[in-house]
This record gives sequence, C-alpha cells and structure tokens, in this order.
Amino acid sequence: MGGESTTRTAPHSGDTGPVGSRTGQRLSGLAVALGLVLFLGGFAWGAVVYRPYTVPTGSMTPTIDAGDRVLAQRVDGGEIRRGDVVVFSDKTWVTNAPVVKRVVAIGGDTVACCSKGKLTVNGKQIDEPYLPEGSAAEITGFPTVTVPEGRLFLLGDERAGSLDSSTHLTDAANGTVARSAVTARVDAVVWPMNGMLGRPTGFEALGTLSSPGPLRTIVALIVVGAVLVLGGGAYGPVAKLLGGRSRSRTRTEPAGAR
Repeated sequence: MGGESTTRTAPHSGDTGPVGSRTGQRLSGLAVALGLVLFLGGFAWGAVVYRPYTVPTGSMTPTIDAGDRVLAQRVDGGEIRRGDVVVFSDKTWVTNAPVVKRVVAIGGDTVACCSKGKLTVNGKQIDEPYLPEGSAAEITGFPTVTVPEGRLFLLGDERAGSLDSSTHLTDAANGTVARSAVTARVDAVVWPMNGMLGRPTGFEALGTLSSPGPLRTIVALIVVGAVLVLGGGAYGPVAKLLGGRSRSRTRTEPAGAR
C-alpha cells in the first residue's frame, strides 16, 4: 500500500482550572488587594484632611473664579501665614456663609497701600503676581493699619471688586478677622482642574510661608491604587487570551505507512 500523509490537530483540552500560572494568580490577587487599600485609603485620608467649597463670587479672580470648586485643608487658625488663601466665617462680614480671601498681614504687622502701585507690609513692597494681569494693588482711601495680635488682614485678589478688610476698616477691629475664625486653607482648584495654588513668594522676606498640604500624595495613592486594581484584575483575562491562542495552534505529523 502506498504511503499517505494526514494532518492531525492537537486536541483541545477543556478549561478545567484557573487561568495562568499559580505565581501569576497570587501576584494579581496581591496587586488587587494592595490597590484597594491604597485607593480607598487615599479617599479616606482626603475626606479627613480636606473639605470642598464652591466660591460664589469673583473676588479672588484670577486665582479662583466665581463658581470654581476648591479643596481646602482643615487647619487651625494658628497655622496661617502671610499669603495663604483661607476659608473663614465672620458674621460682621457675611451671615451663615464661609468667605474665601487672601491673608496679607498677621498680628503685629503694619499694612498700607500703596507704594508705586504695590501693597506694603511692614514697609516692604509686596510682589503679587496672582493679581489680575495689568492691574495694580492700589486701593483708594486706604489708611495705614496695624493688625492686632491674634488677628488677620485679608484682601481679595480682585482688589477693585472685593468686599474684604479694606471695605470693613470702620468696623471695631479695623477690618481684621480673628485667627480662630479660619477653618481651612485652600490648596487647589479642582473644578475646573487648575491644580495647586501658586506659592505667594512675595511674602517670603517677611517670614516663613505655609507648606502645601498632602494633596499631591493623596492623589498619587489613589492613582497608584487604581492602576494596581486594574492591572491585577486584568491578569486573568489576559492569561486566558494568551493561553487560548497557544492551544489553537495546530501541528502536523506524518501518518505511518499502511
């Protein structure tokens, strides 16, 4: 009998067990577990440290526009430094609503306006790059004010239209606000996503500036956690796909002569 050649396809084995190697399965499970810890832990940390606020007016333009959503770190009033953008409540300013302004002077400082279009604190001209482009810090009829100990002098970045300390100079405290009235310090504008506020370097000559809060670290934890969860969860489907391709390959071999 003449020889003949046939093609035989390797039989498909049923998927009877977990896909991928045992080590891969363990590592993917560990990645998912660690990712969930980081992801949920980041959100929990953020909820404890930060509070969201919606700024209703444009008095802090262009740093914060009307309607912007900000994240403010919960802090004690004693931690506030010059240049900070803070959230506070003062019934002599606004009833039953928080106010967002920038601290330009603290207890013991002497603040005046203006020298060559710039605000002065303790006789030093303050460079304020956060003011609207082309505008000056000039405030009409602004007298020299000495800030009492334990209090703060606050201005809006939109000096022409801000109801701030300069408009409350006739109050009993000369427009100043108690440190204890401050509940939070703004770290970032999150909607729209303008990011972290710039550091007020113009106040560095007068003393130490505040350090940024842990927002960047919190965001990093959430992002890394999400990547680990997605990567670990994708291991099974990817291993199954690659395994299926491997099993679908055929092999040919000559049949014996009969």
